[in-house]
Amino acid sequence: MAKRRNPMRDSVNHFSTSSKTNVLKKIGNFFKGVFRVFDNKLTIMIVPHEKGKVVNFQTNVLAMSLAVIVVAGILFSFIFFNKHAVASSAEIDRLYAENRQTMASLDELRDENNNLLQTAKRFQSSLSQSLKLLGIESETTSTNSNLNGSDLNSLFSTEELAAGSIRETADIRQLTSYLEGAVQPIEQIGKMLETQNSLFSDIPSIWPVRSPQLHVSMAFGPTIHPITGQWYIHKGIDLSTWRSGDPIYATANGQVVNVGYDSGYGNNVVVKHKHGIYTRYAHMNTVHVQKGEFISQYKVIGTIGNTGVTTGPHLHYEVHIGSDVVDPMKYLNIKVSK
Repeated sequence: MAKRRNPMRDSVNHFSTSSKTNVLKKIGNFFKGVFRVFDNKLTIMIVPHEKGKVVNFQTNVLAMSLAVIVVAGILFSFIFFNKHAVASSAEIDRLYAENRQTMASLDELRDENNNLLQTAKRFQSSLSQSLKLLGIESETTSTNSNLNGSDLNSLFSTEELAAGSIRETADIRQLTSYLEGAVQPIEQIGKMLETQNSLFSDIPSIWPVRSPQLHVSMAFGPTIHPITGQWYIHKGIDLSTWRSGDPIYATANGQVVNVGYDSGYGNNVVVKHKHGIYTRYAHMNTVHVQKGEFISQYKVIGTIGNTGVTTGPHLHYEVHIGSDVVDPMKYLNIKVSK
């Protein structure tokens, strides 16, 4: 049985084929037109102002267009790289200025580092002398041996610098190591001073009166009695501020062993300290402690007065070691009062 043809389908296929052909023709005609435009001949003539040979040459639009594109590209590239070069030059100048400033700072750092090392030398010398005077030189030997000796020779040696390290860095590292090693002997000095401070607080080492007007009105030793006019041994020192009521301080830690009144000493206090030392405070106006009381150095025990045999308000101050009377100034000169 023969198939029947579909006229509608055949018409559609024919139209589709015709449309494709027309599109291809149009595209082909477009490129032909473009080619004809670019293939148009151009004649370029160079005519000199003066008499001379006229130069002319022929080209086409395509070649001329390519030449214009190439020239424009070259000009654009020149402008772009020129700007980049200017910016790079400015950056180089800035970095050069920063480098000069950095070098100046480095020179200053080197100078300061050298000053630091010189100071470290003086510190090491002073520390060694102080340790010898305090008798603790042997305790620092092991500490200094960790630094290849008790001096700073290794600190100033550059023969064994680590690769890539500058001299200043190595010096600072070794200086740090030395100072860390010096901490222990300095701490020992501090402990010794603390012990000595404790010792000073147990002996009469401060002035019993503190005042800008304080003066010694009579020293220790042989002198003429201001009332009888006879030679006698003055067993203490007289301290005066020209007035009554100024506070009297305990000159050392101790225990009050006597509080009373004497016809000669007037109101007086006796304090017992360590090491068999006693102190007496006489001619007091008021008394602020009691017998048997434990007191500390700098405690106010009373005030300056005019009781007993006196010619005016003052403090008569004595220091006894056992049964002997000693000059209080020998102890007052041990340590400056706080």
